[in-house]
Amino acid sequence: MKKNILIPLLLLIVFTIPIVKATPTTILVYGDSLSANFGIPIETGWVTLLAQRLKDNQYTHYHVVNASISGETTLGGRNRINQTLAAHNPGIIIIELGANDGLRGTAIQTIYDNLATIIKRSQENNISVLLVGMQLPPNYGMSYTQKFKEIFIRLANDYQIPLVPFLFEGFAGNPDFFLTDRLHPNEIAQPKILEIIWQVLEPIFKKH
Repeated sequence: MKKNILIPLLLLIVFTIPIVKATPTTILVYGDSLSANFGIPIETGWVTLLAQRLKDNQYTHYHVVNASISGETTLGGRNRINQTLAAHNPGIIIIELGANDGLRGTAIQTIYDNLATIIKRSQENNISVLLVGMQLPPNYGMSYTQKFKEIFIRLANDYQIPLVPFLFEGFAGNPDFFLTDRLHPNEIAQPKILEIIWQVLEPIFKKH
């Protein structure tokens, strides 16, 4: 009798345990106009394409949040990083900042320090960091453009984080992929940017 009573009770316990769904890991895109869909429809931007790529590849436990702001500088990013991390609690952050600093001729060490602070704040919160590198047109002078390019390489080495060397790799000199300002990538450039990001981003998923 006791055995017959226990079996239904055990079955009842098993079937009444609630199924807890895993909380999706947030991928936070933290950039400027190059990631904020400047001059193009939101649905064509590389961040939206990234969200679709995740869905298509069955990475359903990832959720993309775009916290990019047109005109953002590394200082602006530094000033709002704590609030942004607290608001979104990401597992991965893609840092795409620095272009506006370079175009304004901001001191190299200042750019480095601002980005370093963003990286450190992220790592202190156990967030995987992907850094996106940028380059400047040659008319900004050989010395400054070279030092600017090296900022991202130095940061990747100093903080042991993966680096996308150049967001516009392979098409930077082709006007067909840019808006009339020759600075912002157009719609047809967005899939190219996604591929450049994806090559470095996908291996990070193994850590999550």
